[in-house]
Amino acid sequence: MYTVTNPATGEVLEQVPNATDEEVRADIERVHRGFAHWRLRPVQERAAIVLRAAELFAERAGELAEIMTLEMGKRISEGRGEIGVVADIFTYYGEQGPALVADEPLKIRGGQAVITKEPLGALLGVMPWNFPCYQVARFVAPNLVLGNTILLKHASICPRSARAIEQVLRDAGVPDDVYVNTLASSRQVPSILADPRIQGVSLTGSEAAGISVAAEAGRNLKKAVLELGGSDPLIVLDTDDLDATVQATATARMRNCGQSCNAPKRMIVMADIYEDFVDRMTKRVAEFYLPGDPADPATKLPPLASVAAADEVAEQVERAVRQGATLRTGGRRVDGPGAYLEATVLTDVTPEMDAYREEIFGPVVLVFKAGTEEEAIAIANDSPFGLGASVWGTDPERLRRVAARIEAGMVYLNSAGGSQADLPFGGIKRSGMGRELGPAGIEEFMNKKSIRL
Repeated sequence: MYTVTNPATGEVLEQVPNATDEEVRADIERVHRGFAHWRLRPVQERAAIVLRAAELFAERAGELAEIMTLEMGKRISEGRGEIGVVADIFTYYGEQGPALVADEPLKIRGGQAVITKEPLGALLGVMPWNFPCYQVARFVAPNLVLGNTILLKHASICPRSARAIEQVLRDAGVPDDVYVNTLASSRQVPSILADPRIQGVSLTGSEAAGISVAAEAGRNLKKAVLELGGSDPLIVLDTDDLDATVQATATARMRNCGQSCNAPKRMIVMADIYEDFVDRMTKRVAEFYLPGDPADPATKLPPLASVAAADEVAEQVERAVRQGATLRTGGRRVDGPGAYLEATVLTDVTPEMDAYREEIFGPVVLVFKAGTEEEAIAIANDSPFGLGASVWGTDPERLRRVAARIEAGMVYLNSAGGSQADLPFGGIKRSGMGRELGPAGIEEFMNKKSIRL
């Protein structure tokens, strides 16, 4: 079943049966047929449809935010903000897409050539629950402009978001055989990837899901883009306003109740300001991030997406404390219905502990002390993940020097996390492969065909 359970109350709101194998095969056939005509439409027409989708997303921001709040507990204000980013992504590719897919002349020895930028075909998208609309947008918008068609398998807790997205695209003019929302189950993904009508897959999800999908894609020689987990380091070198730094970094960590792949999960602070930073971060987390109804604009700490997710994060915190970490505040499940967990600060986490290298996908701040710049860089890079990172300080040259040595796909200076339509997004190591957004995002499922003149 695709099941909608309100994480604030535990109430089951809707259940939708999974698609049968026959229905999934029919969905594949639809997008396969759709590719034959979609790729031939002028790119300006495809881009105009994408631009219209941007307008409709913006118009329906309130409706879509309410759906996300009910499905996965997102704060209503953050839901509206997410749709703003979605509209910006569709606008970017609608405006810039035609130029990004234009033929590229190439001078070669003994003559000339041209690189044509063509679509591959029908693609599978496997999307997560933490950003139900944004994650879809960054995969779908560029590929619709390029001329690919999309079979979209959303998370099993987000069928309403999936339907609403499909309706926006239909109303914008996307044909019903160009974007298809499938109710396939996870067990059916391997057979979808094995189907010769599917040319590639984009997955955003857990490391385990990425390993499984990458194995199936490789077995079937299909292109894969994977955006997986992260345990992003945040280095604080110095500050001329510690309170402001604490507030900004706490906001970055607690966004989406800590359920962001590129949230700053490990804060590495220089020794001379470490104690003050920890004290103020603990006070901020304990007093400001209090559990509440995600539909209430005043709420700062919503529930996690599910009871299972809340239980998992609570168990990770308990295990860290058993292994010797110091619990500064929080860490407990909140009494009553729903998937609530107290906002948490942990210190004294050492390499021998599980929490040192695993991803904690919830409202938990880990703070590390570094005696030198070299030690801070070493701690930052001592991770199996390499999605994003951030460096904070007052000296621009020092910030750039440290950023150059961070092992990550993205580094932000004096800001953390976030996303924008024209900036490539993606990681290295066990955080995945490939890029989304920006000019790079439209090239992942592109056939760059060389034609010698």
